[in-house]
Amino acid sequence: MKSALLTRFELSLAGLPQILGTATPEQLRLRSLPDKWSAHENFAHLAHFTLVTQDRMARILQEEAPLIERLKPDTEPAFLLLVERSPQDVLAELQALRAQLNQQVAALSEAQLDRIGIHSAAGPMPLKAWLELFLVHEAHHLYLAFWRIREVLQKAR
Repeated sequence: MKSALLTRFELSLAGLPQILGTATPEQLRLRSLPDKWSAHENFAHLAHFTLVTQDRMARILQEEAPLIERLKPDTEPAFLLLVERSPQDVLAELQALRAQLNQQVAALSEAQLDRIGIHSAAGPMPLKAWLELFLVHEAHHLYLAFWRIREVLQKAR
């Protein structure tokens, strides 16, 4: 289980150059739909969510079955600060944070992966399920960023 999880963590951002394509920093900031996040906002969310996941992981490892509330990113000061930074800074921050998280995941024992955290909506989950949730959530936002970029580039033609 752990080796497959590690491989997925190491490769999950490998497609970032293809997702970004030829988009300029300005295009990354554009919202193709007024009520949907831009690619930049999705990347800022991923950087913030990586920080949140590091915190959640630490709590699960240190506390006995901690209750972990759902994230509300639009109101999180750390997310809002990331959105104000340049797309280049956010992408660099995302990659640096992911490298840290990858190292932390690599250092986990099977017993640690089995420790429980209680998700406020999904209930008790072992840390390995939290990490699966992270990867699925990240993939969802990479998918959204891909489409937001394509929509912006299509409108620019």
